Amino acid sequence: MNARTARASAATLPAHDRAALVASARKVIGIEARGIEELATRIDGDFSRACGLILACPGRVVVSGMGKSGHIARKIAATLASTGTPSFFVHPGEASHGDIGMITSHDVVLLLSNSGETEEVLTILPFLKRQGNALIAMTGNPVSTLARDADAHLDASVSTEACPLGLAPTASTTAALVLGDALAIALLEARGFTADDFARSHPAGALGRRLLKISDVMHTGDAIPSVRSDATLTEALMEMSRKGLGMTAIVDDADVLQGVFTDGDLRRSLDDHGVDLRATAVSSAMSRHPKVIGPDKLAAEAAQLMEAFKIHALLVVDAGRHVVGALNIHDLLRARVV
Repeated sequence: MNARTARASAATLPAHDRAALVASARKVIGIEARGIEELATRIDGDFSRACGLILACPGRVVVSGMGKSGHIARKIAATLASTGTPSFFVHPGEASHGDIGMITSHDVVLLLSNSGETEEVLTILPFLKRQGNALIAMTGNPVSTLARDADAHLDASVSTEACPLGLAPTASTTAALVLGDALAIALLEARGFTADDFARSHPAGALGRRLLKISDVMHTGDAIPSVRSDATLTEALMEMSRKGLGMTAIVDDADVLQGVFTDGDLRRSLDDHGVDLRATAVSSAMSRHPKVIGPDKLAAEAAQLMEAFKIHALLVVDAGRHVVGALNIHDLLRARVV
């Protein structure tokens, strides 16, 4: 039977077989949903104690688990890390062979084991105890070795696995995943973690690009094109060439903006055949009321301003109109804001 025939066969299953598959799926979802509902009733003092241990932690949260619990542990570590709680995953088997050196005494360790008796996890427990790590256990067995030895125990037990054989971790891994999400979000809210903070940890994502500030993409310091108001057109042209932004700021001795000189201003000056580039002050050819933007504005606002006024570069000024930065359309393109 080739692949096409197999697909056609699957698509023409008898009605009673299709109904049985749908019923099985709905049963699994129902079992797992009930497991999550039961989980909510066990969010208690141990949960807040676990949050307190993490909030007081000067190091990171190290998450570990074996097998299916290890897969869930990896996801919990990733969620914590992206929501303001520095975290990473350590494989318990590898930890016994040297990777435990990644865990410092300043770290909180979150150990996942549905039985609470997983050998690889219990093997590293004495080391963590000797090192003085705060320990949080997430198990499905509140009377297990791991639960008893932890400073806080998160009960992820379920009354029934969705697997009809009672063997494959299904409802129990869903409960652990949800409990990990609850922990991460409770910590996020306790820290006052914002959308801006989230964007900083996701710089390549769409949200990160939307929330980029002008200060994140602008040129600063010596990279800002700038000349004094008594500079000549030649000096302004040289500054524009050195900095490569197609313009230069004209400032006074206090770096307060007086105007801007752009490629367009240069072309207009050259159209005046009598102009002496070496003798003419740039202040006589500059634009005295340039469009500017503040460093705390969104980079997307700079794109909107450039588009609205058909310009390709902007100076960045503070509240006192001191020039603190500069950017052009290429900077926005590199940041994928436009």
